[in-house]
Amino acid sequence: MTKIFEATVLAVGPEAAGMITDANMLILFGEEAPDDLAEYCYKIDNKNLSGSISVGGRLLVDGVNCEITAVGSVVEKNLRGLGHITVSLDGSPQESLPGTLHVAPQAELELKEGTVIQLFA
Repeated sequence: MTKIFEATVLAVGPEAAGMITDANMLILFGEEAPDDLAEYCYKIDNKNLSGSISVGGRLLVDGVNCEITAVGSVVEKNLRGLGHITVSLDGSPQESLPGTLHVAPQAELELKEGTVIQLFA
């Protein structure tokens, strides 16, 4: 597999971990996240995507492997433009919203400042 994206978490919003626990999702946003959203987000330092995100690819979060099961129609555009995507941890084979990436994690995810997020195609 080829690495097409890598970012480091710069800041963790006070409600971000609760989104994983309560809603089974995490929200990534670039450094310019609006204040009203930033409290729910993991701010990342990069939005350079060098390839296409597709089903069967991999999202790695500090080495925890997550198979990509569905890709919303604007995931790539939003990641490149804003560093913003919602990652649903439900393993659904069908997209729910255009900006959502669905994955099936192999273990529980815990993100913190310094966490490395990678995408592989």
